[in-house]
Amino acid sequence: MNAVPQPSRRQFLKAGALLGGGLVIGFVIPGARRFALAAPAEAAAAAGFAPNAFLRIGNDDSVTVLIAHSEMGQGIWTGLSMLVAEELDADWSKIRVEHAPAAPAYAHTAFGMQMTGGSTSTWSEFDRYRQAGATARQLLVAAAAQRFGVAESEVRTENGVAIAGDQRARYGELADAAAKLPVSKTAPVLKQAKDWKLIGKPTKRLDSPEKITGRAKFGMDVQFEGLLTAVVARPPVFGGKVKSFDAAKAKAVPGVRDVVQVPTGVAVVADHYWAAKQGRDALQIEWDLGPNATLDTAALREQFRKLAATPGTVAAQAGDAAAALAKAGKTFDAEYNVPYLAHAPMEPLNCTVKIDGDGCEIWTGTQFQTLDQQVAAGILGLKPEQVMIHTMFLGGGFGRRATPTSDFVSEAVQVAKAAGKPVKTVWSREDDVRGGYYRPMYLQQAKIAVDAQGYPVAWQHRLVGQSILGGTPFEAALVKNGIDSTSVEGVADSPYLKDIAHHRVELHSPKTGIPVLWWRSVGHSYNAFVMESLIDELAHAAGKDPVEYRRALLKAHPRHLGALNLAADKAGWGVAPAKGRGRGVAVHESFGSYLAQIAEVSVENGAIRVHRVVCAIDCGVAVNPEGVRAQMESGIAFGLGAALHSALNFKDGRVQESNYHDYQVLRLHEMPQVEVHIVPSTERMGGAGEPGTAPIAPAVANAVFALTGQRLRELPLRLKA
Repeated sequence: MNAVPQPSRRQFLKAGALLGGGLVIGFVIPGARRFALAAPAEAAAAAGFAPNAFLRIGNDDSVTVLIAHSEMGQGIWTGLSMLVAEELDADWSKIRVEHAPAAPAYAHTAFGMQMTGGSTSTWSEFDRYRQAGATARQLLVAAAAQRFGVAESEVRTENGVAIAGDQRARYGELADAAAKLPVSKTAPVLKQAKDWKLIGKPTKRLDSPEKITGRAKFGMDVQFEGLLTAVVARPPVFGGKVKSFDAAKAKAVPGVRDVVQVPTGVAVVADHYWAAKQGRDALQIEWDLGPNATLDTAALREQFRKLAATPGTVAAQAGDAAAALAKAGKTFDAEYNVPYLAHAPMEPLNCTVKIDGDGCEIWTGTQFQTLDQQVAAGILGLKPEQVMIHTMFLGGGFGRRATPTSDFVSEAVQVAKAAGKPVKTVWSREDDVRGGYYRPMYLQQAKIAVDAQGYPVAWQHRLVGQSILGGTPFEAALVKNGIDSTSVEGVADSPYLKDIAHHRVELHSPKTGIPVLWWRSVGHSYNAFVMESLIDELAHAAGKDPVEYRRALLKAHPRHLGALNLAADKAGWGVAPAKGRGRGVAVHESFGSYLAQIAEVSVENGAIRVHRVVCAIDCGVAVNPEGVRAQMESGIAFGLGAALHSALNFKDGRVQESNYHDYQVLRLHEMPQVEVHIVPSTERMGGAGEPGTAPIAPAVANAVFALTGQRLRELPLRLKA
């Protein structure tokens, strides 16, 4: 984690004045356990400082938790607030939540920048947010002891109240006094797990009432006097540029105020979206299509196949796989393919920018506050601290709102700069589906040798697909010896390969001109499909039950095995499914969590129908089991859309799909019954937002094989006539 500036007490007192009355706790961990507090009496403005996370206790007993991460449906508003409330002994009904402002002090404890992704929010903040609550409680106890005239050891707290004998004081009554006390140099002792009252208990989400009532504000909801709306005409081919344009017809559209050229294309600025959209449609643009005008998906796949026939960069190896395969009596070969995928969030991309002489304000749903702030500052010649980012609710992200180029934010800043007015730049869904970024297409080939019992003894595996991290600010840290870790995750570190004496994983990372990005569960989204399908193929070839086969291979991996056993038990694996249905299983670890999923399918009118999914997860401590279950359901729904329907295709350099009618996601009537079971665990905590997506495609594919005998090695899954 990057070093966090340590403010003087006076600086922090000034900062606290901006947050209203009561007790404000800032905290910085790990490292030197230094805490600061602020009282409302100091009224000067802060000197560019904000703690990397803090809570606010008001005189009205409210406890406001500022969340350093973005709420995009994953429930982090609730989960992190539970950590604070647990140690604070707060009244849960008094908890309030706000997105924290963008500032270096809110940097992610693992990545050194303010961001949300990789299923990291809960485990990375588990200590930090509990420390905040515990420190606040420590000060409130000290204030109560002074008020009651007793020793601090005689004061206990519960449900937002400090108690000593028959004396009671609400936190709001103690807040001002607590704010004036010195903070102990000794870090507070955190509760033991046996004493938790909130952590581990199913808890209703704090953001749900906001969204149900319509109070929640998403980026698209931002509106204020004088705000204009822009729509940008971008090149139809990646890498294309504007040669010339005629804006006369666009400017003739009622409501259009301006037409400006920006680095990404031509922006039509208008009073409202429809005028901007009509104006863009009326633009006459001559494009220089550039070098990617002949991109074709089928041709790319053939290029990938040719690469797969050649040695790649070694990502993992043990023994001599080639020699072992050459001597093997029985070998098995397979090729798997997955397509480019769009993120297609329900709320299309949007970003509102207001620039004045002293700085810039940005309102958007983003997963990358730090990078967006830096990029905007660079465009405008400002310091990052002169750019204020208001993080709005995200109407879906799945990685699309976390681009290393800050594409939609930087474009919006360019538009507002060129227009000279506050502007909300809005993408249609067609703009996003056809305008990047995408989950990369991959082709994988495996050659496996098995012993007399059908278990693998040698494994050669080649992956061909674009690097997500190459050419980004993250390349130096996450691309080692030519291997993008996100390309091979779930294969190079597979528990199956670890126990095979002879294995070799190789990677080709071709460059295509198509922008690619992490997509929910990243490399696991395709590598789990390949690995778990291959294991299923081996099990059936050996004449063994797929669950028993996995149990034999995973006997040295207790967390995988625990999830598998729980899912199999709850699914009734030993009992045959109803006539006309088949079951399939998949087990996969990603983002520190261990999952098993069992899907039950049928075939209706030639199409695959998923009826039931049983999911078991070991994510270590489940802070909010209700949230974990919701994320498993969400991940399964997201993954099923890709398993059954979604794919992007290129022809003549252009994306052929455009919206939900031809880039189909899961429909409501297709959602199966989902049963989620959480493995009781005290192991290291993992994530929940992404892992549920990875195993569902192979579980369904394996169920289809069990039912029909057709082995489907390509996504989306299509039955042969």
